[in-house]
Amino acid sequence: MASAAPAPVYKNPHASVSARVNDLLGRMSLDDKIGQMTQAERQAATPAQAAQAKLGSILSGGGSVPTPNTPESWANMYDAYQKAAIATPLGIPSIYGVDAVHGHNNVYGATVFPHNIGLGAANDPELVQKIGKATAEEVSATGIDQAFGPCLCVARDDRWGRTYESYGEVPQNAVANATIINGLQGRSLSAPGSVMATAKHYIGDGGTTTGTDQGNTEISEWELRAIHLPPFREAVKRGVGSVMVSFNSWNGVKDHGNKYLITDLLKGELGFSGIVISDWDGINQIDGQTGFTAAEVSQSVNAGIDLFMVPYDYLKFITLLRGEVDAGNVPLSRIDDANRRILTKKFELGLFERPLTDRSYLKTVGSPQHRDLARQAVRESQVLLKNDGVLPLAKKNNKIFVAGKNADDIGNQSGGWTLTWQGQSGAVIPGTTILDGIKSEAGKGSTVTYDRAGNGIDSSYKVAVAVVGEKPYAEGAGDRPTDLKLDAEDLATIAKLKATGVPVVVVLVSGRVLDVASELPGWKGLVAAWLPGSEGAGVADVLFGDYKPTGKLSFTWPTSIAQEPINPGDGKKPLYPYGYGLTYRR
Repeated sequence: MASAAPAPVYKNPHASVSARVNDLLGRMSLDDKIGQMTQAERQAATPAQAAQAKLGSILSGGGSVPTPNTPESWANMYDAYQKAAIATPLGIPSIYGVDAVHGHNNVYGATVFPHNIGLGAANDPELVQKIGKATAEEVSATGIDQAFGPCLCVARDDRWGRTYESYGEVPQNAVANATIINGLQGRSLSAPGSVMATAKHYIGDGGTTTGTDQGNTEISEWELRAIHLPPFREAVKRGVGSVMVSFNSWNGVKDHGNKYLITDLLKGELGFSGIVISDWDGINQIDGQTGFTAAEVSQSVNAGIDLFMVPYDYLKFITLLRGEVDAGNVPLSRIDDANRRILTKKFELGLFERPLTDRSYLKTVGSPQHRDLARQAVRESQVLLKNDGVLPLAKKNNKIFVAGKNADDIGNQSGGWTLTWQGQSGAVIPGTTILDGIKSEAGKGSTVTYDRAGNGIDSSYKVAVAVVGEKPYAEGAGDRPTDLKLDAEDLATIAKLKATGVPVVVVLVSGRVLDVASELPGWKGLVAAWLPGSEGAGVADVLFGDYKPTGKLSFTWPTSIAQEPINPGDGKKPLYPYGYGLTYRR
């Protein structure tokens, strides 16, 4: 009787990763390989369609969620894609990626941590590593393998709409907080509760002229290396699994087509051996025309991109890349290199052995422990900028009036990339608002009155807290090229409070520093709360003095927008310098 054929080496979990990769590569057709280099949006490819097209990867863009939007629903959806992938002849599992940029922020009920600007102010890399671990556990609960984070951008111009995704305006901020990579990836990618991190956006996204999103970074190579490269060097040193290329140009050349930056600098000089992934339709922009061409496909592949986020045009991408290989415009060695990098991570993630969701992590989604960690992060991120004897608030026998559009709005305090791409106002996620925190922490004999517009205040109140600032936004829509001032509603609310003679404390909920110098003399206190996320009560912890404020500015605070860009060492005199932050004496 004939014995059964031995299992292929690539299916042997005891073989080395390199042996498994080599064995599998030798069994793959060109179509298999091109499929592995292709990532589609879930709304554009069902599990059956993804398997039919031999896709190696799926993503959810911001707001692309299953119905109902529950962790279990995500796990079921993920498993459906994996089951379809492993039922194909070679059985290569898929990588599923998602923008988990301040927690697993697409999933209703997940813990939403402060955005990076707040974590930069906290200056606690150990805390940030714990946040990475907590995020990875909640992401693992839904099956997802890849987080499109951290953002290691160095935002040099506060007019940029992604400033809140930056840990700070000097490279040391992102370098120090690259600990989040170790939190996300754990001791090894194959360990339970580990996901592959993605350092982004490579390179210079925070350095564009006038802070224009996806704009032109017009700086010397010396400055690029001094300001924008160090965080990626650190990420590579920490073993980051993937790096996402940035939409911006460097001196007129789009990063997505720049072989010097991707192949020579990142893969060569820095020794990055993981996956280089494009941003959303990033190859479309290389020639400045809508859509992508065969020339853009070959240029970006030859530049060194391995995995292509082509959300809705994945079939077009596959066809064009096949044509470019057949025409000799893309060497097979480049296709094999891309596949070697992708397959290596799939084996390292343990996907061939454990392709389905580890549902033991479902209990971690929005767990009390994770929410406590988020509240700690909120506390540590508060920056006290002005205090004329009004803070901390007395807990007992106090009469407090709270006002402002961001006092009782968990959507506003969470910012962009919360359930949807741009975020939204309102009671969109579970958690505590800043008002909730103030009410729950006010003690014996104290009253808290709230009116968004400030109506009903009179001189009998001992203090007024105005929680104002920005509404949610993300890339593009968040750019503010001409104005960083408070809006008319905020100014009217504060004026109404001030008119009574009651001392006013302003709490700014914003994704960047704002232009407040002209209003500041009329305020008795000013706290930068940034975008705290789901645990707004952490702001109240500091307002009442349960914890002293310890946050320090990781961005220089300008006297007006006319100073932008403003950064340490440029000779401009700011309202508050980089590193500024007061605390309480008692």
